[in-house]
Amino acid sequence: MNSKIWKIITLCLSLMLLLAACGGRDREETVAGFQIPAVQDGKYNVAFVYIGPHNDGGWTQAHDVGRQYVQANLADVHTAFVENVPEGADAEQVIRSLARKGFDVIFTTSFGFMDPSETVASEFPNVDIIHVSGFKANGENFGNLFGAMENMKYLAGMLAGSRAKMDGNPRLGYTATFPIPEVLRLGNAFALGAAVTCPECTIDVRWIYTWHDPVIEQEAAKSLFDAGVQIVMTGADTPAPAEVAPPGKWGITYDYSGNCVIDACLTSMYWNWGPIYAQIVADSRAGTWKGGWEYFDADSGALGLYGFMPGETLQPGLAELPAEDLALVRTILAQMLAGQFTRFDVFKGPIIDNQGNTILPAGVSLKQEDLDGFKQFGSPCETCMYWWNQNITAELPSLDN
Repeated sequence: MNSKIWKIITLCLSLMLLLAACGGRDREETVAGFQIPAVQDGKYNVAFVYIGPHNDGGWTQAHDVGRQYVQANLADVHTAFVENVPEGADAEQVIRSLARKGFDVIFTTSFGFMDPSETVASEFPNVDIIHVSGFKANGENFGNLFGAMENMKYLAGMLAGSRAKMDGNPRLGYTATFPIPEVLRLGNAFALGAAVTCPECTIDVRWIYTWHDPVIEQEAAKSLFDAGVQIVMTGADTPAPAEVAPPGKWGITYDYSGNCVIDACLTSMYWNWGPIYAQIVADSRAGTWKGGWEYFDADSGALGLYGFMPGETLQPGLAELPAEDLALVRTILAQMLAGQFTRFDVFKGPIIDNQGNTILPAGVSLKQEDLDGFKQFGSPCETCMYWWNQNITAELPSLDN
C-alpha cells in the first residue's frame, strides 16, 4: 500500500475520532434508550429534561409551554427536550449526554433530578443547569428554581370549602405524590384555605408515590370519592380527579392552564414558566446568571388560578358560589399579584396541627427553610414542614420510603 493511501486512511481515522470526541453535535444519538437531540450551530442551545410526556395535560406540559415561549421570544435560541425520563441513573445519563452534546443551558424539571443535575454540573462548569423544585445549588452553574404554588393552593382550598359547604358535604380529599416538603406544604396550604370558608371541612389524603400515572391517579381519586369525599384536589400531573368525579362531585386539577376543560373541574392551579425561563436563558447568555435559590411569588406573573386570571371565566361549579366567598378570593388574589400577600402570609399563625400542637402562634410566619425542609433530611429548619394542619385527618407519611 503506497504512502498516499496511508495518508488518506490516517486522515479519515483522524476525522472519525474528532467527530466522536465532539459527540456528534449536529445529529441525534441514543443514550440509555433516549433520543438525545442535536444542538444547532450559531444558536444558544437550551434543553429540557421531563419526567413525563410533553403533552401530559399537567406538570410537564406546563414546562413545555414554557419551552415554546423561550423558543418564540428569544432570538437565536434553539430549544429541545427529552421526555419520560425516570428519576435516578437514567436521568444522570441523559443530563450528561445533553451537556456533552453542547447544550448551553439545561432545565431539569422533577424533584428526583436534583442529585443527577448536581453531579453533571460539577463535570461541566461551562453548562448552566437549573433544577426545578429541589433545594440544592452551587452558587455557580447549578441553581434551584421554584415558586410559591402554595398561594394558589390556598385560594383553591377557599373555593373547595365554599363549594363543599354549599353542597352540604364538608369532606375534601388530596391525592399526594411523594412525602417531600413540597407536597406537604401544598396540602397544608389547601387545608388552611378550606378552613377560611368551611371551618367544619376535613381533608383526607391518598398517597400514590408517582408524579405521572393516569391509572393510579384515577384510582386514588375514585377511592376518595367512594369514601364520601365531595371534592378532590390533585398534586399529580393529570386531571384525574375531574375526569372521574361522580355526578354532583368535583375535581381540582393542577399545573397546566388547559386541563380544566370539563364541568366537573372547579379550577386549576397552574404555572406560567415561560417568562421565568426566558429571563434565565437571557441572563445565562449574557454571562450574568449564577446558580442560587430562586423562589418566585405570585407577583412574578408565573402562577395562575383558573377562572380568575385575565380572559378566563369561572367554571360552572364556581359561578354559583356565594358572592362574598368569590369576592374574598378575588381580593386575596389581587393582593398576591401585587406582592402584598405572599407565601409567608399563607403560613402565618395561629396554626395548629392535627395532633393539637401549636405549629405557629398568632402573627408568626414560617421561614423559607421551614417551607422547604424536613429536619429528618438534614435541613436547618426550625419549625419545618413535617406536620398536617388540624383539619387533615390523615397520619403523617413515613419518610423511610
